[in-house]
Amino acid sequence: MGENLTQLLEPIASQFRALNLPEPLTHWGHPFFMSIVMFAMGGYGAYAGWKGRLLTATDPKAAIESKSEHRKIMPVMFAFMAIGATGGILSLVIQKHAVMASSHFLTATIVLTFLAINSLISFTGFGGNKPELRKVHAYFGSGILVMMVVHALMGLKLCLSI
Repeated sequence: MGENLTQLLEPIASQFRALNLPEPLTHWGHPFFMSIVMFAMGGYGAYAGWKGRLLTATDPKAAIESKSEHRKIMPVMFAFMAIGATGGILSLVIQKHAVMASSHFLTATIVLTFLAINSLISFTGFGGNKPELRKVHAYFGSGILVMMVVHALMGLKLCLSI
């Protein structure tokens, strides 16, 4: 399947190669921009979600505002991560590296799948506003952030090996 994906993206990759972009850009562009998405957007989004969760009892107005920030930023982060995954795969094809052969690809797949599952939990309205599903969403989301750190480390390992 990785070879099919490579063949599919090769015409696009060859056009990028023809631009003679600086090697650091093709090599480090994806990790640079995705680290911003993961740590800035993901970190702030998680902070806002937990702040909203923890302030619900003591400051309902601030809790609503924080939850609103969480709802605004996390779908955008998810979209950027999905687009970034496509860019990462294209970056590997540009560099003539095997697409699906790394632990970074595996962790990306896990992170995106888990984010989709966690999104579905919230899109259902937490099953009719069930506190248990809100708790699952919060802790599962925090676990996803830990997985993102593992993913970033696997990406650094991959970048250093290419």
